[in-house]
Amino acid sequence: MSSPTSAQLLHELHATLTLRKRPEDVARLIQDLYAALGSDLDTATEAALAKAAEHSLRNLWHGYTSMWEEFARPVGAQRQLARAASLFTRVPDLPDDTGDDPARIEAVIRRAGEEIGRAYGQNDFGLDRLNRDERAAAGLGEISKRQYNKRFRLLRRMEAKLARLVHEQRRREVTITGKGAFAHTLPYELFATDPDTAAFIAYVTARGYMRSVFTNGRQRQVYDEVAEALFQRLRNHPERTCWYAVAHVHPTAEVLAQVSDQDLTRLLVRWNGFLRQVAGLLEDAWNRHPLERDTMIVRRGDDSSTWNQAAQAWNTARAHWFALLTELGQDHVLDRICPGKVPRLMAADVAYWHRMSGGGLHPDTYVWAELPLPWEVLRGEKECPRSLVEAVCARYRVDPTAGAWTAARPAVEAVAFRRTPELVHGVAVADPLMASALRSAGVFSGKGKRAAAQEWA
Repeated sequence: MSSPTSAQLLHELHATLTLRKRPEDVARLIQDLYAALGSDLDTATEAALAKAAEHSLRNLWHGYTSMWEEFARPVGAQRQLARAASLFTRVPDLPDDTGDDPARIEAVIRRAGEEIGRAYGQNDFGLDRLNRDERAAAGLGEISKRQYNKRFRLLRRMEAKLARLVHEQRRREVTITGKGAFAHTLPYELFATDPDTAAFIAYVTARGYMRSVFTNGRQRQVYDEVAEALFQRLRNHPERTCWYAVAHVHPTAEVLAQVSDQDLTRLLVRWNGFLRQVAGLLEDAWNRHPLERDTMIVRRGDDSSTWNQAAQAWNTARAHWFALLTELGQDHVLDRICPGKVPRLMAADVAYWHRMSGGGLHPDTYVWAELPLPWEVLRGEKECPRSLVEAVCARYRVDPTAGAWTAARPAVEAVAFRRTPELVHGVAVADPLMASALRSAGVFSGKGKRAAAQEWA
């Protein structure tokens, strides 16, 4: 069996931007890429990649991980479309991928609705159905009331399904962006401009996609010694590096200084739009069940999954937005509009663990609790200038600059590489086969026994 070519490996690396591969496995792909290119790696990069790839699935005796290697995908409308094709003459049999495309699903609903004299959005079973005379006038006299009602109910359910699908697809997009920024949006041509650029982006993205660990301390930092070694290769050859692509995932001052103002502005506009989208999700979750702002501890009825995904996405987008404004010399905007960070909701048992270990609420929680809500700031309903944020930070002895409340995130030092643990609902388990059994049994989930399910966190 012949070894894969460098082009094949670049495509495989690009595919990982929308998957959830372990950083160790991405490091092994990078090793293979450099081998296919015949590149002579410097000692630091070779050692760093070897340290990570040692634990890749290809190098482990069992070659197995219990964790899903992609983000959970919403269930499409394939079943509903198949049913519509059997009931409506204007709906042909459609390819399976149609069920994941909201625009095509809506087109089917509209086309099928025309067949029974129903307009899109007419979902009231009492008011919007046609009576016998109206059905006859619409040329539906041959369809019995029972058959008409069956078709009407199906289209009503399909519209509800479409709304859920759009919501879940938006949630998935928010989750991926919160963890990996805009890496998943990079087209292959831009990603593969330079192998060193591709290697760095793929590895940093894989690190960002790692799951959260159940802990009373800080989560694992994304930028580690492997990322630092790969980034040093970009520093050594700045003329061939695609800095614009790197800026999608790693918006440090060093990176952004290499990007044109036009490209920086394009990114700024995209992040601005994404901030508004996430603010809408946060507001929806808040309106369904307002949170305990003073503690941010989960209470019964809180949609903690949606909130935490949106909060992480908000903070990621906000960090990029701040960094781009600073590099463009437009950070004076923050003097007028400086929306705060959004904390994640904390489980009560983790909060208790914090207290028992001598800790308490993070000071950022107190700052968040006193600032206007982000969506109110973006809509201009409430003012949140930089001066206000600085005053609140001072009240709770929080450094507004170091804490990234009023400025771009400070540069971070690379941390040591640590092997990715097998997680069952955030709890580390040594053996992946045992992890599969525990997950299927519902252990650590807070629920009864159930089948293993895809994880969003």
